[in-house]
Amino acid sequence: MSEAIWVKALRTVPQVDKAQWNTLSLFTRWLIASRFSVTIMTFSSAIIGVLVALSHGSIDVGMSMLCILGLVLAHATNNLLNDYTDSVRGVDKGNYFRTQYGTHVLEGELLTKKQLMSYIIISGLLAIFCGAVIIYLRGIEVLWLMLIGAFFVLFYTWPLKKLALGELSVLLVWGPLMVGGTYFVASGEWSVASALIGTLYALAPTAVIFGKHIDKIDMDKSKGIYSLPVLLGEKKSRKVAQIIMLSQYALTGYLYINGYLGLGVLLLLLALPTLIQTLNVFNQIRPNEMPQGFRQEVWPLWFAPHAFQYTRRFSLFFLLMLVVENILV
Repeated sequence: MSEAIWVKALRTVPQVDKAQWNTLSLFTRWLIASRFSVTIMTFSSAIIGVLVALSHGSIDVGMSMLCILGLVLAHATNNLLNDYTDSVRGVDKGNYFRTQYGTHVLEGELLTKKQLMSYIIISGLLAIFCGAVIIYLRGIEVLWLMLIGAFFVLFYTWPLKKLALGELSVLLVWGPLMVGGTYFVASGEWSVASALIGTLYALAPTAVIFGKHIDKIDMDKSKGIYSLPVLLGEKKSRKVAQIIMLSQYALTGYLYINGYLGLGVLLLLLALPTLIQTLNVFNQIRPNEMPQGFRQEVWPLWFAPHAFQYTRRFSLFFLLMLVVENILV
């Protein structure tokens, strides 16, 4: 039972009841509570920074691995803090989306507030420890990157998301900050190219969060959360999400023309079938009832899972492109 749930927790946010929870190891509980499956986007950003740095010369493997670990732990801490904050503020009370598409350890009474706070503190301290070691070895410049990252970790849920700044935050964090920051840690140098390539990748996670906020428009509006889709409305937001995904290919063309990327960009064309399917989903209004054959564990989210599926496919070929260009060629 525990092993099956542990594996599942790496792919999704599994629903578990109190009886199941009591049989799980502490590590498996942490995976579920932190929604660890979505940290794949952070892992991808960090790997991209390392691969781009590798293309420009030698890298420090140890610090690269420490940076990746620290960023993943920071993302997990953000997820834990997000659930804690939204639960305390009453946002996740009742039949809210967050409690429907995956286990919420507070709303499901699997952990007390004190216990969840201990998860937050330990995860956060481990992330800070990774950052402190990197600062000691690489220099004080890393501190400023950590402080910017800490700002988004602490204030993304409130007030940034509430003030329609959540989507922009995702673009900045998963792009220039994570990719550019990892590049600096790995190589010891700053790079405009890494920031641009990071922005190209970050458009995919931004589409995911945009889709999620479209799914939650009515509920967020009732809770006083004014995300960008709440302000734009569903129809306009679906179009904006499509533009975000399509802009990846426009930016890819720009980066290729200006010599930041090579012919390996052709691998990104392999993500086009999934892109077209996702764009078609965003052409239609969200269904009121779960369509037959749809993944029950993620419903009532609709646009977000489709955008996430595209993001995973795009990320796969994006990483493959960087490996081909920076390692094999």
